[in-house]
Amino acid sequence: AGARPGPFRAGELALAEVRRKYNTTLKLLCRLAAGSVLASSGGVLPHRDIIGQLPGQVLQTSAGARLLLRRPSLEEYVLLMPRGPTIAYPKDVSAMLMMMDIHPGHTVLEAGSGSGAMSLFLSRAVGPKGRVISYEIRDDHHNLAKKNYQQWRAAWEIGHMEEWPDNVDFILKDVSTAAVDMKSIALDAIVLDMLNPQSALSVVHPSLKQGGVCAVYLANITQVIDLLDRIRTCKLPFFCERIIEVTHRNWLVLPA
Repeated sequence: AGARPGPFRAGELALAEVRRKYNTTLKLLCRLAAGSVLASSGGVLPHRDIIGQLPGQVLQTSAGARLLLRRPSLEEYVLLMPRGPTIAYPKDVSAMLMMMDIHPGHTVLEAGSGSGAMSLFLSRAVGPKGRVISYEIRDDHHNLAKKNYQQWRAAWEIGHMEEWPDNVDFILKDVSTAAVDMKSIALDAIVLDMLNPQSALSVVHPSLKQGGVCAVYLANITQVIDLLDRIRTCKLPFFCERIIEVTHRNWLVLPA
């Protein structure tokens, strides 16, 4: 059945869930420190009252509000962590991971580190024997992605008493100018989340293994058409297998 979860410790991440009107839930993410407090619309809760408690406990704030405390999942972390650019949402990341068929031990190239959401999911997918190479052209995005990644790793080690793989290389560089870097790399998959993915394809494709998958994350169908036109006119060795939109619908089920 596996080991029971240990109590919260200082330095790890905790997720507080607050019930609101109309059966909605507010989620608050905090990094536990003995001298800090968790502030919410329902009052404050000192971190020292959380540290030492087991996840799953319901604690009361100074104003009597009830908070459910637990460790965040990776999905919850990427939705609540600091962000600059819009993140690749977990529903889309999950679909791309399945399409690329990533396994532990794979080497994956990511172009567009953004806030680090995709980097974290790729890190987990390739495991400690794999490698993720993440290029980012903007200095602020590059630094934020590294910070979010390292915060998750540090908190994971404290809370789970095991190391999260240190398997992501964050590189501050335009991937379209990285042809020399690519020569020594054999890639199992490529994921592009950038404004102009067309500029990267001719650079990265020689490093992609025969039969490897390149997944491109685009905001609208106009960008998809531009990408396909570039592949056709430049005679790049890519075959478009699928173009999909991932929908996600929440249900609220209440007694009559």
